[in-house]
Amino acid sequence: MGIADDAVEIRAQGWRTLAALHGLIETALERALQAEHDLSVVEYTVLDALSRQHGWHMRMRQLARAAALSGSATTRLVTRLEERGLLTRVLCADDRRGIYTELTPAGSELLGRARPTHDRVLADALAEGERTPELAPLVEALHRLPAAH
Repeated sequence: MGIADDAVEIRAQGWRTLAALHGLIETALERALQAEHDLSVVEYTVLDALSRQHGWHMRMRQLARAAALSGSATTRLVTRLEERGLLTRVLCADDRRGIYTELTPAGSELLGRARPTHDRVLADALAEGERTPELAPLVEALHRLPAAH
């Protein structure tokens, strides 16, 4: 095995570690958000992304990026959330082809109830990761990241 092969294996091991930590976190969040708030992780992600926008709206393309979904998956998700009264779609005033997705008051209220659950479960999952020798260095690196402003 040469140096190039070693570098590939190091990257692959790093990716497997990241995937393991992601899986640990996502599984814990999915269980708690579904059980306590009838929300999936991706639904929570969409509501959270919308709540962080001025005016609580985003174009569908931006929302797809924020949720790491394809355009068609985003459309289906937005339709489900719209049927639940958690968000709505509106035409862009200056570009009639553009559609915004907006958080409704009901969506904001549900997000407000779900956010403490999300934050608690995320902290617990990261603490579990810190206790796992293979995951601990990655969790420590996450703690060192600067906070977003």
